[in-house]
Amino acid sequence: MKMQKAWIYEEYGPKEVLKLGDFPFPTPQHNQLLVQVQAASLNPIDFKRRQRPIFPSDFPIVPGCDMAGVVIGKGVGVTKFDIGDEVYGNIQDFNNGEKLKQLGTLAQFIVVEESLVARKPENLSFEEAASLPLAIQTAVEGFKTSGFKEGQTIFIVGGSGGVGTLAVQLAKLLYGASHVAATTSIPKVEFVKQLGADKVFDYTKTKYEQIEEKYDCLYDTIGDSKNSFVVAKDDGAIVDITWPPSHPRAVYSSLTVSGEVLEMLSPFLESGKLKAVIDPTGPYKFDDVIGAFRYLETRRARGKVVITGFPLQDFPTSGLSGNYSNSNGNI
Repeated sequence: MKMQKAWIYEEYGPKEVLKLGDFPFPTPQHNQLLVQVQAASLNPIDFKRRQRPIFPSDFPIVPGCDMAGVVIGKGVGVTKFDIGDEVYGNIQDFNNGEKLKQLGTLAQFIVVEESLVARKPENLSFEEAASLPLAIQTAVEGFKTSGFKEGQTIFIVGGSGGVGTLAVQLAKLLYGASHVAATTSIPKVEFVKQLGADKVFDYTKTKYEQIEEKYDCLYDTIGDSKNSFVVAKDDGAIVDITWPPSHPRAVYSSLTVSGEVLEMLSPFLESGKLKAVIDPTGPYKFDDVIGAFRYLETRRARGKVVITGFPLQDFPTSGLSGNYSNSNGNI
């Protein structure tokens, strides 16, 4: 059996349960791509899933949802992508009703349904592309859930986080908000303004109750709707992306995992109007995944925590099962 290097855990617990080890090399099935990972990013769901069994999975588990890489093989039925294409996406479909993939993106090679990925915009690095999928899918879904309309005002709680940095940008760029307010801590106030926020509140100094203006939409990215709801108008939408929402008026917004969302946003990414935000402490190297999780779990990240420097390994040409094509022909 051919093996590859991956970060693995075989029990639930703190980040120390993660070990760098060997995981079987994957074979793409029908409609799946085989991708050599060039960069990945971490999301809160990655450490929440590691801490407790919130999604059914079999051990050992390789964490990670987001990735950017190069197609090196494809299963029967793949029509949109060819060998050598650079792609990115969230490989874990949380709404498919089945177990999540054991093989996440913190590995040298992964398999993913072609419907879940999109072509990487040429102007984005692998690291920038890997930072986007889950967060941007979540951001878009929040606007859909709220029924947001052009010309409305919006208050985004957590404007400097992974989802928040994208929601701030998308509010005007895609959804036509007339006024965007957001919260963050004082070192990041100017940064969030540069993303497009008209007003930024330092949550360490200003309480929600002190904010006089009321907004058409409250978009809470940190699960604080039990407190933040007061900035919403009486008939305003309240969206919370954490489960369960902490206020009875709040509507939970999950995400639709699809490459179509990424394709829809490609013109904005290619033009540079929509920017990927990578936390300045990174990108972290593949051999420092535990350090990356340590930082992510402080919840102080600005944008996304990204992993790069995946070890190189030749594509194995023997000892693999299945019938699919790669750069060396059918195996």
